[in-house]
Amino acid sequence: MAAAAGGWLRSGATKLKKNIPTYLAASWRASPCVFRSSKSELAPKLDSDGVVYAPLQTFTEEETMLKNMVKKFAQERVAPLVQKMDENSKMEDSVIKGLFEQGLMSIELGEEYGGTAASFFSVILVVEELAKVDPAVALLCELQNTLTNRLFTTYGTEEQKRTYLPKVSKDTIGSFCLSEAGSGSDAFSLKTRAEKKGDYYIINGSKMWISLAEHAGVFFVMANTDPASGYRGITCFIVDRNTEGLHIGKKEDKLGIRASSTCPVTFENVKVPATNILGQVGQGYKYAIGMLNGGRIGIAAQMLGLAQGCFDHTIPYTKERVQFGKSIFDFQGMQHQIAQVATQLEAARLLTYNAARLAETGKPFIKEASMAKYYAAEVATLTTSKCIEWMGGVGYTKNYPIEKYYRDCKIGTIYEGTSNIQLSTIAKSLAQEY
Repeated sequence: MAAAAGGWLRSGATKLKKNIPTYLAASWRASPCVFRSSKSELAPKLDSDGVVYAPLQTFTEEETMLKNMVKKFAQERVAPLVQKMDENSKMEDSVIKGLFEQGLMSIELGEEYGGTAASFFSVILVVEELAKVDPAVALLCELQNTLTNRLFTTYGTEEQKRTYLPKVSKDTIGSFCLSEAGSGSDAFSLKTRAEKKGDYYIINGSKMWISLAEHAGVFFVMANTDPASGYRGITCFIVDRNTEGLHIGKKEDKLGIRASSTCPVTFENVKVPATNILGQVGQGYKYAIGMLNGGRIGIAAQMLGLAQGCFDHTIPYTKERVQFGKSIFDFQGMQHQIAQVATQLEAARLLTYNAARLAETGKPFIKEASMAKYYAAEVATLTTSKCIEWMGGVGYTKNYPIEKYYRDCKIGTIYEGTSNIQLSTIAKSLAQEY
């Protein structure tokens, strides 16, 4: 009986493989099939005598060119390495080098610093496109652009900009050190201290869940210079990787986005000159809030790209997989589920693009950023779960990227503000509006 069952399973597996669409042979590349709304169009040229109100999904020529370039880069340079990087829990050096070479780590930075001098919306498009292939690579790009570069350009002195911006544009990764064992969502209850000693500060404490720490060359360390003042004593320090007393711990063995490192970082009598304070003493909490508000749009783009990539891999399979004499896509029950997910993807895209355009034009965007981040994370969770169900046994295996998207999406409801924190932020904004 066992032998017969084994033979049936082998025979069934062979038949199943024959029914798998041919495009899945290159399964870790982005699917060539996408629904219309994810295909961008050039924005119409503005008439000097009139105003054109363009849809959110119309882009400038520069944005379109960048989006297409990133898509090609992701297909050719990232996709072949995705499975290996996930299994080894390590970002390939060639991918990091490629991001710098393509100017994707300095999208908004001025040309005088080696940057691309593009728009914030371009950052969002790049993150979305990378996330379709590997959300871990998208995170590296997102954090560099929305946190590291923006911290320097917004709060850095001219000397700090001259020192660090050319580096982060060329080959240096930044890492933002805020979270601690006892301060997650309650971030400003942090215990890391910075004691003033003449022209220097001595930092002692430890950080947890620090993204990109494994490869980072410079760290933004939030430490309290005046514990008696509570969160108003929090100050941001620029600390180079090779500073004595800075120790990077063993990286976490994570569920998803495994190629992106997450490590504890400890500071033992780390001596930092006062000139390495970013901005003003005691203003670190404001800087953290400001950067995370914008960063949430980037995470929304990551979740959006992740969900779209998973969806694009799955739908062609449902149209080719035949059961009971017809493709499973042709069953009304399946069509309704697919249509529901497609609608939610579209809604998440519009929320994300709208928040990005608001931020780019200097308009209030905090509520919209939280809405986009919250909703995109929820949609990514639903989409990846449904895609596994639609793919069946194939979707459950590590031979195809569907289960990886499922693992990768969970972090979207946690980092840069949990879903509950986003809901609280939205509610606070609504209370003020009414």
